[in-house]
Amino acid sequence: LSADGNLDFIKLAAKSNNPSFLTFSSDKKFLVAINEINENQSGTVELFKYENDTLILVNRQKSGGAHPCFVSCNLANYLLTANYTGGNVGLLKINHQELSPLLFVQQHTGKGSTPRQEAPHAHSAWFLSQTEIASVDLGTNEIWFSTLDTVKNTLVFQYKLLMPEGAGPRHLAVHSNSNLYVVNELNSSISLLKKSTNNKYIIQQTISTLPGNFNEPNTCAHIQLSPDEKFVYASNRGHNSIAIFEINRQNGELKFIAHEPTRGNSPRNFNISPCGKFLLVANQKSNSIVSFLRDKKTGLLIFKDQIESFTPVCILF
Repeated sequence: LSADGNLDFIKLAAKSNNPSFLTFSSDKKFLVAINEINENQSGTVELFKYENDTLILVNRQKSGGAHPCFVSCNLANYLLTANYTGGNVGLLKINHQELSPLLFVQQHTGKGSTPRQEAPHAHSAWFLSQTEIASVDLGTNEIWFSTLDTVKNTLVFQYKLLMPEGAGPRHLAVHSNSNLYVVNELNSSISLLKKSTNNKYIIQQTISTLPGNFNEPNTCAHIQLSPDEKFVYASNRGHNSIAIFEINRQNGELKFIAHEPTRGNSPRNFNISPCGKFLLVANQKSNSIVSFLRDKKTGLLIFKDQIESFTPVCILF
């Protein structure tokens, strides 16, 4: 990505078996990738070290369940894996510059009300703080809240929040004021979660990511805050757009601003550059990465460039 938003292919840095999500170690000296394996096996987590402009595999460990689709890292280099088919969350750690074996697995239970919610399907797991964790389960239609016990290296379950029927929560974005914005895959919406008087999250608002006249199939994929936390962006697969919302500074609620076409099919993932100037979209089914200039005042996106990329599913700055 150039200073003006143009894209150019440099080289293949490493090969991995069906990677589905990426994250950095806390010091960004390592890259972590998760790999989907078939239903009868655990997925894997791989640790890569940077050497010049190449990635060198350090080691590989089990993710804790089948079809991992998400991984996150905290400042102490604990890792959370969300295993979709396994319906669970795995805990690992980067120790002495290598991946530890699997430390703990938190198994989810339950189901939702739609055909895709016949069993637990953990879709992402997030550090709300260094020890507070939210696990998003599309299958049970719930957000699971837990704490990390760093002495026993376990996840300690606290409570669950049931989402609107058939919502199918997938990813979330964490605001610095502790508000959570959850993108719901199955009913194409975003839910604002706020802490109540008992310090537990409740649903404050749910708003559609689609125009009112759109009646074709659609599933949401990813959600992200702008670096200044004034806007929320979410991707629509089917409508093939980025939905843009402005955050009300007083109550945190969202106001719809615009839809920006992604110039490709099935935007599974996107990311905003740390400076906030660019937004890059991974169009999984049309094999392209598209860059947009982002207006920091209005939140709107302006198409800049695109490049061919085979089945892109995750973008990391």
